[in-house]
Amino acid sequence: MAPPSLLSAACLACTLAMFGTGLSDLRQMLATKSVENIQFLPFLTTDVNNLSWLGYGCLKQDWTLIAVNAIGAALQTLYILAYLCYSPAKRPVLLRSLLLLAVLAAGYGYFTLLIADGRTRLERLGLFCSVFTISMYLSPLADLAKIVRSKSTRCLSFPLTVTTFLASTSWTLYGLQLRDPFITVPNVPGIVTSIVRFWLFWRYPPGQDKSYRPLHA
Repeated sequence: MAPPSLLSAACLACTLAMFGTGLSDLRQMLATKSVENIQFLPFLTTDVNNLSWLGYGCLKQDWTLIAVNAIGAALQTLYILAYLCYSPAKRPVLLRSLLLLAVLAAGYGYFTLLIADGRTRLERLGLFCSVFTISMYLSPLADLAKIVRSKSTRCLSFPLTVTTFLASTSWTLYGLQLRDPFITVPNVPGIVTSIVRFWLFWRYPPGQDKSYRPLHA
C-alpha cells in the first residue's frame, strides 16, 4: 500500500477536484445572476458533511481530514452565499441555512458538552459522519434507476463521476492505512455507485442534447 504521505496527497487532490465540479454552478450563477436549474440541497448537505468531518479530523488530529474538509466547507459556504444572493426566493434558502446552523450548534453542544470521554466522543462523531456520508452516496440511486428506465445518461456528469470514484478510492485506502473504519466504510458506497455510473455511461452513451441538467452526488 502507498505511504501515508502519498495517500494524503491523493485524498487532498481528488477530493478538491470533486468539490471543484461545483465551480461550474458558481460561474453560471455569477454570469447569469440567476439560480435557474441549480439545486441548493447538494450545497447544504455537502457543507454539513464537510463540517462534520472537519470536527472529526480535529478530534483525531488528522491534518489530511482537517485540510480537505476546511477547504471543502469554505467552498460549499461560498456556493450557498452565492445561491442566497441570486435566488429570488430568499426566505426558504435562508431558513434552510439557519436550520443548518442550528443543527451544527446542537451537534457541537452534544459532542462537546454531553460526552466527556474523548474516545467515546470520537467514536460517536465518526459514526455520525459515516452514516451521513453513506446516505449522501446512496441518495442518487433513485436517479440511477430513472436512467436505466429512460436509457439515457445525458443527465449525469462524467467529470463528477470520475472525481467521486478517485476520491472514494483514495479515502478508502487512507482509512485502511490508518485502520479507521469510520473513514474506510462510508467511502465504499462511493466506489460502488461510481462503478455503476461508469457502466451506465458505457451502456447508454450520452447523446448530443445539452438541455439536461447534470445530477449531483
